[in-house]
Order: sequence, then structure tokens, then C-alpha cells
Amino acid sequence: MGYWITVVDDEPFSLTNAKNMLREENMRVSCLRSGADLLEFIMDHTPDLILLDILMPDMDGFETYRALRQYEEDHERNLTPVIFLTGENNSETERRGLKAGASDFIRKPFDKDILIKRIKNTIDNNKTIESLTEEATLDKLTGFLNKASGTEKVSELCRTDKGALMVMDLDNFKLVNDLYGHDMGDRVLVAFSGIVRLNVRNDDMICRIGGDEFMGFFTDMNNEDSVASITQRLNEQLAEEAISLMGEDHGIPLGISIGAAFTDDNRKDYQILFQYADNALYEAKREGKHGYRIYDPDTTAENPKKDIDGELIRIIKIMAERTEGKGALLLGQEAFLSNYRFIERFLVRYGGTAVRILFSLSSGEKGVLFSEMVSEFGNILRNTLRKSDIMIRWQHNMYFVVLPMCKQDNISILIDRIMKELSLAGYHDRIKIEYAMSELRKERYESEE
Repeated sequence: MGYWITVVDDEPFSLTNAKNMLREENMRVSCLRSGADLLEFIMDHTPDLILLDILMPDMDGFETYRALRQYEEDHERNLTPVIFLTGENNSETERRGLKAGASDFIRKPFDKDILIKRIKNTIDNNKTIESLTEEATLDKLTGFLNKASGTEKVSELCRTDKGALMVMDLDNFKLVNDLYGHDMGDRVLVAFSGIVRLNVRNDDMICRIGGDEFMGFFTDMNNEDSVASITQRLNEQLAEEAISLMGEDHGIPLGISIGAAFTDDNRKDYQILFQYADNALYEAKREGKHGYRIYDPDTTAENPKKDIDGELIRIIKIMAERTEGKGALLLGQEAFLSNYRFIERFLVRYGGTAVRILFSLSSGEKGVLFSEMVSEFGNILRNTLRKSDIMIRWQHNMYFVVLPMCKQDNISILIDRIMKELSLAGYHDRIKIEYAMSELRKERYESEE
């Protein structure tokens, strides 16, 4: 596998055992006998992962972990994944280790298959986050997928995997911005994102869908205990981070509320699952915050809302966009197809025209640089179009847009605006843009029937 693993343990037998197992898998291994040795070692080395024993003399694993994270923060270094080791069969020790922020927890004596699998999963999870910039559009502040790309990936997971869709919302976050300013608000969001990242697994998917709202799909999570556990960990670690950022007397009841909905054989549609999870989040907020609620179809069916006007208002809130948004809607394939068919039916029934445009991009640049230019063109295109327009990244170098209630004669103005914005961004002489247009008319579809 080629990974570089540092093992920290005061027991010679455990060190030798771990070293032999890892080297059989072609891993590079560095063995250390104490927390102090690790802190000195880490100054000049960057291993892929650290296996850290908890019960060590002088400086135990928890103290070592805190000192390691402080060193990485002070020197602006990426966090090295840490897996705690222990010979104790104690759930409280495990809880404390995970609460501290460790990536995983392994008991001694080692089972080789479990040890290797957890090391691989932890490193892969860490590297996946780094490689996401090449695969999708990220939210710049938190590093998670943004709403558009995240929704598309979560939609696919809902269809293909079993698990839980969760909507997560920071409680009382507005007070942070009001009392401490938006810079502090950004710092809290960054800190919370780091906390979430330390508490998710390689197969989980997280995205930011609003100012202080996040969505995640947790693979193979299908019971309340798991939802309760992650809710507790996130709240406890966020409370500690808030004190670190704003002081012990900050006075803001900052926390996290979670609404969850489980997939099953009959419930795989993202739109429905999101509504269920968002409904559960609403209940968690209404019943005191800092907690969770899981959508229960049986309870919902047996206790329908008696106030139909109130239920209408609640549904409208659930269906509404979370943020005001700018420009066109960038949609995934399934959502785009649904909207496209709706526009077709609307024009057939009520008349009018729409314009379809396919943009194709090419350049002498290759690889990541070309991908960045295509993404930047997509941002320019989205912000230039109207809120009533829809678009999709059709291929890696193509965007397909639909402009309802628009005529082809008016498109030249739009193209000029796009080219102007592209020039201002410095891409006009680095990228070639071709496009083809077609009008969508009521008369055309009537004649085809």
C-alpha cells in the first residue's frame, strides 16, 4: 500500500507486533516509545497516519494527542489522522477517545485484518477530502461539497446505498454574527466543519446547503443509537470549540440540531427523503434544539396535523430554497430532467417559447487547470443567467442551459455579457467557446403529436 505509519507504544511486544503486520502489507513503519518522542518526531516528518497507545507513562495518549494538534495548529500543518490503541475493554475510554477527535479506535491484541482495514479506510477518507477539488465544486469556506454538487451526489447515494440522510443546522448561530461579527461566524463554521470531518467515515458524504445548514448521507446507518451518538459528539465538541474561539463567558447556546430519515427498499427518492429529514429537523428545533429527531412514517400517519392552514405554511417552508441564491439553478441530471419536462408541458399548455443552448469549451490547457477554467465558466454562466433559467454540466467540458419565456433573437445580448465576464476573469484568450441554439415552441410540439 505504500503508507507511512508511525506507531507510538511503550510496550516493546506491541510495537514489534504492529511493525511486522504493517510491513507485511508493504507499509513503511516508524516505531516510537513515548508521546514526547512523537512530538519531537513530528517536527521533521509527516507520516500518513499515527497509531497512538492511550496508556503510556509520563504522557498518556490523550495528552499526546492534544499536544500534537496544538503543534499542527501553531505551525499551520494539516492534521495527521490518529487511531487510538488500548488494551482495555472499556466503552468509556473509547467514548473519550472519539470525543477527543481521533479517527478510530483499535483494541489490543491486534487482529491484522481489522488493523489493516481501519488504517486504509482512515487514510482513504483523509485523501478523499483532498481530492474532491478535482471531482466537484467545493464550498470555499468549509471545504465540503456545495449545495449543487452535494445534492447530486447525495441523490445518487439515496438511490444506490442504504443509510441515513441527515439535515444538520447550527442552533443560535445568528447570535454569533450579531454579537461577535461575521468573521467570528466564519471561524465557527470552519471549526464545526473540522469537527464534522473528524466524526464521519470514508463512505459518508457531507455538503453545505445554506449559511449554517449542512446535509449528509451516512452509509449503513440505520438505527437511532447511531444518530444519537453523532448528535451528542457534535454538540459536545462544538461547545468546547465555541469556548476556545469566544471565551468561556460567550453566553451563546450554540449547538447542533439534526433531522434524519432512513432509506429502505421503498424509500430511495432524494426529494422525499430530504423533506422527511427536514421535517424531523423542524421538530428537533421546535422541541428544544441541541438534539435530533428521526422521521417516523407510522407516527406521521397516525397523527396528522389538524390545522391544515398551519400544515400548508410548514410545507411551504420545507419546499422553499434555503438561501436566496443568485442566477440560474445548477441542477443534477435527475432534477434537471424533471424541470425540463415541466417547461415542455407548460409551453404546450400555455404557449410561449424557450431557448436551449449547449456550450462546448476547449483549450490548450489540460488536466486540473482546464477543469478549473470550465468550472469558472460555469460560475460565470450561472451568475449571468436569470433565476428562472436552469442549467446542467452535461459533460466535463459542456454546459446545457434552458431559458424559459425567451426568444432566440435576444440571445446575442446574453452571449456578449458572458464573453465580457469571461474577459474580466482573464480567460478570454485561454479558452475557446462554441455554442449551438434551438428554440422550444408550443407550435412545434403540437405538430409532433
